Amino acid sequence: MTTQQPRQLSLFIATSLDGFIATPDGGVDWLFHDQDYGYTQFFDSIDTVVTGRKTFDQSLSFSRDPFMGKQTFVFSRSEVKSVLPRTEYIRKDPVEFTRSLKAGPGRKIWLVGGAQINGLLVGAGLIDEIIMSIHPVALGRGVHLFGQEGSLCDYRLADSQVFESGLVQLSYMLRS
Repeated sequence: MTTQQPRQLSLFIATSLDGFIATPDGGVDWLFHDQDYGYTQFFDSIDTVVTGRKTFDQSLSFSRDPFMGKQTFVFSRSEVKSVLPRTEYIRKDPVEFTRSLKAGPGRKIWLVGGAQINGLLVGAGLIDEIIMSIHPVALGRGVHLFGQEGSLCDYRLADSQVFESGLVQLSYMLRS
């Protein structure tokens, strides 16, 4: 009998040099769009998305179906009826829900963000992989990558890539 390996939770995210994922008002117009930066390959490796409500709402402003039919779970404190197929709003504890999601069948899970969810899940030791695209821009202030929720979690560098644009992509794996 084979035992099922837990699904991998991956945070694929862009940050500024000073560790912010958005301006204070949630803006991301400072992000580079000149090339793919590995997004398509990563997106093809996942079958599930988890995200916070504010981040999901912002994603909807870019596309009517931002995650192209992938099973999507949106953490929300309020009751919301989903308007997209395969999108479900979750009012449960994000740590416990994600832990059970990882234990189930499927491929890699993409943690889209935002900061509060990132902090909760890194603090619980649930983020297996962090792929961080660091843009050569200093915002000075804004929404921090892990909000105010993070706690010590140890990662090892698995890969790094430098692009002509100055963007550096670092891939980290959770130390076991």
